[in-house]
Amino acid sequence: MTRIRGGVTRRRRHKKILGMTKGHQGVRHRLFRRANESMLHAQQYAFDHRRQKKGEMRRLWNIRINAAARANGISYSKLIHGLNLAGIEINRKMLSELAVADGQAFAEIVQHAQSALEQQAA
Repeated sequence: MTRIRGGVTRRRRHKKILGMTKGHQGVRHRLFRRANESMLHAQQYAFDHRRQKKGEMRRLWNIRINAAARANGISYSKLIHGLNLAGIEINRKMLSELAVADGQAFAEIVQHAQSALEQQAA
């Protein structure tokens, strides 16, 4: 059986990697070996940061909720505790959207939380 050289396969694989690293600087998009390293690192960073993004979004929501809560005369932690006591199940993303888009609805939710806190204190 004759030997088959891998030229076509290798060229396709190299072109694919070099295409993936098109925007990278220097030899990181020109030379295959360096481009391959660059691509592997870039994919790892993308994977990691997709997970980090979720925590960053939650932190942003908490900051927005805290700012809106303080504008309504209550702290973030007391608001969340009051919502739990009142049995209002609303996630932080929706609470943040209400705080930004509909201040009146957010103020009503704060009132429910404050009344639940007052009932617990009494």
